[in-house]
Amino acid sequence: MKQKRIGIIMHGVTGRMGMNQHLIRSVKAIRDQGGVALSDGTMLVPDIHIVGRNADRIEALAGAHGVKRWSTDLDAALADPDDEIFFDAASTGLRPTLLKKAISAGKHIYSEKPVAEGLEDAVKIARLAKEAGVKNGIVHDKLSLPGLIKLKRLVDSGFFGRILSIKGEFGYWVFEGDWMAAQRPSWNYRLADGGGIVSDMLPHWRYVLDNTFGAVKSVICTTATHIPERWDERGARYDATADDAAYATFMLEGGVVAHINSSWCTRVRRDDLVTFQVDGTHGSAVAGLHKCVSQARVNTPKPVWNPDEPNQIDFYENWEEVPDNMMFDNGFKVQWEAFLRHVAEDAPWAYTMEEGAKGVQLTEAAYQSMRERRWVDLEDLEI
Repeated sequence: MKQKRIGIIMHGVTGRMGMNQHLIRSVKAIRDQGGVALSDGTMLVPDIHIVGRNADRIEALAGAHGVKRWSTDLDAALADPDDEIFFDAASTGLRPTLLKKAISAGKHIYSEKPVAEGLEDAVKIARLAKEAGVKNGIVHDKLSLPGLIKLKRLVDSGFFGRILSIKGEFGYWVFEGDWMAAQRPSWNYRLADGGGIVSDMLPHWRYVLDNTFGAVKSVICTTATHIPERWDERGARYDATADDAAYATFMLEGGVVAHINSSWCTRVRRDDLVTFQVDGTHGSAVAGLHKCVSQARVNTPKPVWNPDEPNQIDFYENWEEVPDNMMFDNGFKVQWEAFLRHVAEDAPWAYTMEEGAKGVQLTEAAYQSMRERRWVDLEDLEI
């Protein structure tokens, strides 16, 4: 079978997300399976070059996963014409500078979200990539979750009739770090370091809503820092200055109302760490990360409000699970394969830096709404 090499510079993959989801479960997995098939049957095989600041960590990571090329010199890596793609999963604050350097070096760019801390920088990156003619992409991993794929099937089939509302619940209890180690990095809770659940999660909700139900047109949001002090990775106490919960309502095109609670200060009593309930005139559905259940109009029970007697209806009984009907691969890997085909043969790709800028736009609008205690409309971006 014919093979073709593609060089990928991977920056910032010593962190949990970059290492596990992008390096190990995506690009390395694609390499180890023999590549991704192009339209002519050629297998496009990633040749990985890991770049980072800490030589010991980079060398150890490369050795553990059979990566022959690693470096602490990003400029030299970008100067190598044999590497076509630059990927970044490091600090959001540094991302615009790194992406600009990669674009200037003629690299195609792929990035974790958010693309920048502010909308102005996000728009500049999108424009620069467009003007340079480089292929570009931002991670939209949640669209490739099995639960949301099944939910999108229901939408596309007309199952819901007219969609009325979406209710999302995301989050779990992140330990403060004193008596129990925190399961998220401490920078998430420091505003000066780019932390905050709004900037972390609302870019996700933007692309989920835009691509599944309809474009987000306006937002009203309130945030909170429910836990004012936490303990970092070294056990040192610090002040939590970033928002750890956000309660946002969105108006979508067509008059659909979506409300999503995002919190690192909630204990889970639902089917999954994130769930979306969609209600329509003809049916409803609830989707988590992997499963999706639906209830049609004819299967809907008829409750009557009576606070004087215990309820007799089992509200879980009349829901049916939406079947898999296909094999689901890792969502990050699915999108990496699509982006690699886009770079190699201009296969369709929708998740550009412009879409990434929309996520930053929603973040800024949510913070503005919180400060001014009002609805904020989203204008069309000019890229």
